[in-house]
Amino acid sequence: MSLGEWPEPIIRVQSLSESGLSTIPVRYIKPSMDRPIISSDPDHISIPIIDLQGLDAEDDNLRSSTLNQISWACREWGFFQVLNHGVDPDLMDRAREVWCEFFHLPMELKQIYSNTPKTYEGYGSRLGVEKGAILDWSDYYYLHYLPSNLKDCNKWPAQPSSCREVIEEYSGQVVKLGGRLMKILSINLGLDEDRLQNAFGDIGACLRVNFYPKCPQPELTLGLSSHSDPGGLTFLLPDDQVPGLQVRKDGNWITVKPAKHAFIVNIGDQVQVLSNATYKSVEHRVRVNSGQERVSLAFFYNPKSDLLIEPAKELVTPEKPALYPPMTFDEYRLYIRTKGPQGKSQVESLASPRCCNR
Repeated sequence: MSLGEWPEPIIRVQSLSESGLSTIPVRYIKPSMDRPIISSDPDHISIPIIDLQGLDAEDDNLRSSTLNQISWACREWGFFQVLNHGVDPDLMDRAREVWCEFFHLPMELKQIYSNTPKTYEGYGSRLGVEKGAILDWSDYYYLHYLPSNLKDCNKWPAQPSSCREVIEEYSGQVVKLGGRLMKILSINLGLDEDRLQNAFGDIGACLRVNFYPKCPQPELTLGLSSHSDPGGLTFLLPDDQVPGLQVRKDGNWITVKPAKHAFIVNIGDQVQVLSNATYKSVEHRVRVNSGQERVSLAFFYNPKSDLLIEPAKELVTPEKPALYPPMTFDEYRLYIRTKGPQGKSQVESLASPRCCNR
């Protein structure tokens, strides 16, 4: 099968949810070992929350403390939330609002933007092209922002009327935040501040808006199966009223409690490779619920698709040799576009035995 077609007719999960069914189709039922455990997490366990205002402080101790907090989060969690990040809070609200409006447009208007596996750009309801695969309980919209030759505003929703303008402004501000954090990550690795950004080249940036409809049997399925992000950095704008994201930590699934107007930032596989596994990309997944739908915006800050990504030479030593072979991001993400979310199987399959046995 080529990546130009879906293996089966596409069914919109939102349509299933709104049909009033009381049981979910078997195609969405996860194996028992992959089903969510519906329980409350301990209040004292959560991903770090970091105030980036400290990076601009005149107090050297405060700046150093903020750098250390980011370093620890990248090494120990692979996830953290950031406050005072420079993206306009009102713009964040508008971005979520226009996408909520989009997903509640009549189906015939949304279907105009139906996507294919070739680029995934547009309105979608599944990842991967394996026939008969168990599917996730979600719909989504995927679009390119950078590089400019891939950006096609005609593939962005024309309705709501403000959608394209909001996408443009929001994406520009998040890209600036991505560049700022890349410098911090470089500094914390003991590298020149532009080292990671230079390894990324002319970045790729794209947006995936996730729509998680109400589900009559949330204990049997997931909104998004366990995976680590294949790219560089991810900036997630969640629904701060409806938790759903879970992060794997020490063998347990921790439900993230979103802070208002914070971004949830996570390390992707490409940064794990560049840092020679000093920074960790971490498995995460998304739960759904029966009472509330949810919209979240995942913005991906990725390397140029045809550049070879490999461990930074400065981080390779006889004691810690390069743990991953050189590979372009295009080659790398073909795996997830074929198989769909598969935990951390892609990056772990590339690691040398030295890495796996550490």
